[in-house]
Amino acid sequence: MNHGNRYVRIIERIFEEKYSEGTTEIEFERTELTRVAEELKIELPKNLGDVIYSFRYRSALPDSVQSTAPEGQSWIIAPAGIGKYRFRLVRQDKFQPRSDHATIKVPDATPGIIEMYLGKDEQALLAKVRYNRLIDVFTGVTCYSLQNHLRTTVDQIGQIETDEVYVGVDKEGAHYVFPVQAKAAGDALGIVQIEQDIAMCKDKYPALVCRAIGAQFMEDNLIALLEFTQEEGNVRVAAEKHYRLVPRESLSDAELKTYRTRAR
Repeated sequence: MNHGNRYVRIIERIFEEKYSEGTTEIEFERTELTRVAEELKIELPKNLGDVIYSFRYRSALPDSVQSTAPEGQSWIIAPAGIGKYRFRLVRQDKFQPRSDHATIKVPDATPGIIEMYLGKDEQALLAKVRYNRLIDVFTGVTCYSLQNHLRTTVDQIGQIETDEVYVGVDKEGAHYVFPVQAKAAGDALGIVQIEQDIAMCKDKYPALVCRAIGAQFMEDNLIALLEFTQEEGNVRVAAEKHYRLVPRESLSDAELKTYRTRAR
């Protein structure tokens, strides 16, 4: 039996034991994974957290779980503290850039030696965003990278990881914190990661204005940036821009004139 089938049976059993019609949240503990696996005579992986990780980032929850969700909603697994998790109903669990969005050309400032050795993964995306100051361009705030792969613990959530954290200052002197989640082409930005980033900012940087950012490769040198906000407990896209990194000679006078017109 492969990992997927084993994990599905465990998650299905935990959900079935606790679900009742009309329920919107179901809490369970990490230790329940072991109990259910023993009852079903299923061998668990050495890394117990992989069961939860697989459904939060790699695979959809089984149909037997999602079929209980009201129309227009879906179940996710969110952290609920150290060693604790929560099935929760949400209206949208993943976010992807619009395929029909306008593209803005930006002269590529990525150093040549960096370009030589970059891959096409999330680290390459973060590097291009950093060297081309795309967070500054997107937000209109002067920004600086504070830390990569920030790992910390947040009350009521547990341990989280943010791909990169920027801080910035605007023309009025206000200070901002920008948690950034990066995704390679074909992946999707998940609501759990975005909520965790916002919670981390409130906990670790309460004096700063938090603006959560998602970055995604759409294709080589085409990068989508999305800003998220929370409204009545739901995550929403507040802004979206697509930037194509190009050699400076490929940016025409006509295109620059168009951008000037937009700015006015």
